[in-house]
Amino acid sequence: MEVIVYSSQWCPDCHVAKRFLKKHDIPFTEIDIQHTPGAAQEIIARTGRRAIPQFVIDGEWVQPYRPGEGFLYEELSQLLGITDHVAAND
Repeated sequence: MEVIVYSSQWCPDCHVAKRFLKKHDIPFTEIDIQHTPGAAQEIIARTGRRAIPQFVIDGEWVQPYRPGEGFLYEELSQLLGITDHVAAND
């Protein structure tokens, strides 16, 4: 499985997303939108939004959080094949 995370250092939701992946030993490639030319425009072109973090899981773009709900632990666990129960404050 290939996981790419579009993120930035100033984004608290991005830190949550990367911590989740690291906790579950999911390898990922990080693309920092501030230091990678064209990365922010790629997000807009693919998703129609200016929102990070964004995951690309085997070529499929997935926003791992929902405004007002936070990080989507259960949904991401299913997509990534994580079988243990994940605490809400993972």
